[in-house]
Amino acid sequence: MGKIILTGDRPTGKLHLGHYVGSLRRRVQLQNAGDFDRMFVFMADVQALTDNADNPEKIRQNIVEVALDYLAAGLDPKLCTLYIQSQIPELAELTTYLMNLVTVSRVQRNPTVKTEIKMRNFEANIPLGFFCYPVSQAADILAFNATTIPVGEDQEPMIELTRELARRFNQTYGEVFAEPEIMLPENATARRLPGTDGKEKMSKSLGNCIYLSDDADTVWAKVKSMYTDPTHLNVSDPGHVEGNAVFTYLDAFATDQDFADFWPEFKNLDELKAAYTQGGIGDMKCKKLLNSVINRMLEPMRMRRRTFEQDIPEIFNMLKQGSEAARQAATQTMEAVKRAMQIDYFNDAALIQQQTEKFKL
Repeated sequence: MGKIILTGDRPTGKLHLGHYVGSLRRRVQLQNAGDFDRMFVFMADVQALTDNADNPEKIRQNIVEVALDYLAAGLDPKLCTLYIQSQIPELAELTTYLMNLVTVSRVQRNPTVKTEIKMRNFEANIPLGFFCYPVSQAADILAFNATTIPVGEDQEPMIELTRELARRFNQTYGEVFAEPEIMLPENATARRLPGTDGKEKMSKSLGNCIYLSDDADTVWAKVKSMYTDPTHLNVSDPGHVEGNAVFTYLDAFATDQDFADFWPEFKNLDELKAAYTQGGIGDMKCKKLLNSVINRMLEPMRMRRRTFEQDIPEIFNMLKQGSEAARQAATQTMEAVKRAMQIDYFNDAALIQQQTEKFKL
């Protein structure tokens, strides 16, 4: 089947540092390494509608924003297939078939689903589309027979369900699907970047994000207000790096070169952590370092984004071509699915002959 990467994002807003460190940065690296036969990256607008059904304009407006973030980060439509989920109707068809192979209780046990239901206050009234989106996500992956899924660790339960569905389908109907493997960020600290307020997850809905498209002044305003160590009241106080969002971000993004350029008193982050925990290092100095690190990383993206913003019709054309290419791939998979399930009636010459013989006088 080949080695195939697939990953994507919900187009409910611009992408933020959590997206970048959790998956997007790795996607660009994998794309440029060229070690895979094909790479698919998509905008999950159908999934986004499961909890935004009454506000489709929100999704509509953010398609281009996410595409710009992809291109600014370094994804190249010549090297990977960029497409929009809703433009591939085969995904909805495969979702329907997969729903027959999983129980309601199995979906309910999914910890990611539990967390997101609580976060969206859906406990009393869960939209069926939202409840079933783990199956839809499995279809997104299996329709392209993806072998590798670069995502954050919060998606591990989703990938495990996808593997189960692939296994169940293959056992029931015959070998069609590969069982995909998750590819987590190499930096374990960055696998789930907290929000600027110190909450467990950076989230657009919580307003605790630094966006890839934020300008330098906006980044500084957000970094200045970041959660640090509530017990570190005076510069001389010993500080704690555990649970300190500033240090989590430094873990995710700072390099030794950043220290050489922005704070040469320390050779690396380990030295800064040791000094901070002993006392004598102010939070504001740490925030200034982080601000320099983030802005150095984001500035090339800002420049590329401004270039791509000058030709929006070409962005739509790129997504249209990518969606057409992705649909061709999904169609091939669905032909194999229908053969395995014995619902390819019009292409089954043996069935037609059998039925012909059955009803001969």
